Amino acid sequence: MSQFPRPSIRILTDGKAGDEQPLIGIAEAIGVEPDIRRIAPRAFYASLMPWGPIDPKDRSTNPASPIAPPFPDICLATGRRAVAYLRALKKASPDTFTVFFKDPRTRYHGADLLVVQTHDAPRGQNILVTPTAPNRMSAARLSEARETAPDHLKHLPSPRSAVLIGGDSRHHRFSQEDIERLMHALDKRIHSGHRLMITTSRRTPKSLADALAAFSKEDAVALWDGTGQNPLPAYLALADEIIVTADSTNMIGEAAASGRPIQVFHPQGGHRKLDTFLSAISEVARVGIFPDAPASGNYPPVNATPLIAETIMDGWKRKVSSRNTT
Repeated sequence: MSQFPRPSIRILTDGKAGDEQPLIGIAEAIGVEPDIRRIAPRAFYASLMPWGPIDPKDRSTNPASPIAPPFPDICLATGRRAVAYLRALKKASPDTFTVFFKDPRTRYHGADLLVVQTHDAPRGQNILVTPTAPNRMSAARLSEARETAPDHLKHLPSPRSAVLIGGDSRHHRFSQEDIERLMHALDKRIHSGHRLMITTSRRTPKSLADALAAFSKEDAVALWDGTGQNPLPAYLALADEIIVTADSTNMIGEAAASGRPIQVFHPQGGHRKLDTFLSAISEVARVGIFPDAPASGNYPPVNATPLIAETIMDGWKRKVSSRNTT
């Protein structure tokens, strides 16, 4: 192992938290503080991606470029715009072990390894297929969160439900009927004796956020208002069940890392890829439909992050060994 020091890792995304945070989770699993770079191509060049070139202002010879030297040992990238940048980085630095997450929608992606979930199409050599995306909810982090949780969460009586609220997306929309149905179901949860720990996202529509804010005046409800440290790890660590909206496969994957039953609320819309994802994760986790067909019972926590990290390290070590023997 001494011949393989800890690698340097660069992360390339356009800065969306849903893309960046999972890749930070991979770097944490490897034990490396990543160099986080965010790409921001001008509109014309962004419109050509993933097939077109990077924005010329971001050539690797520009010190301010997200792909400028010193080149990393490993580069992790995701997002449509990041495809072109990973391809350009690989051309500038062939020795960098490059990894792309999710379907790049082109064969010319510049990745040594693709990491996709079961609902994404790519299959073949140098493609790792996992039931969940990577995340930062390691067993160690959840254990620490359980010990260091704020008193107002620790002292909530069981049963406790973590409620992870997403929002409108490409395939889902929260209609007023959906909002009323969700709020009615959460109210029934309270009256059945549950305590709720709720978090929203930047995509949560205002009408739903307002309804949750009013709802949080109940003594049995803790709602994160978006200020201070995100309590999500504590929510997952303390919960007896996870209620999560269907618009985010990332949130469902994070819920599975808890080993607690997952209740999925389906707003208006949907997609066959989501159906495939839920079918796959239901084989390794307890997944129900909220509120009509809830799941019950715990299971071994599901988290693909350690496997992904190990696969990346193995690939990088093989690359270094091959280079050293030529």
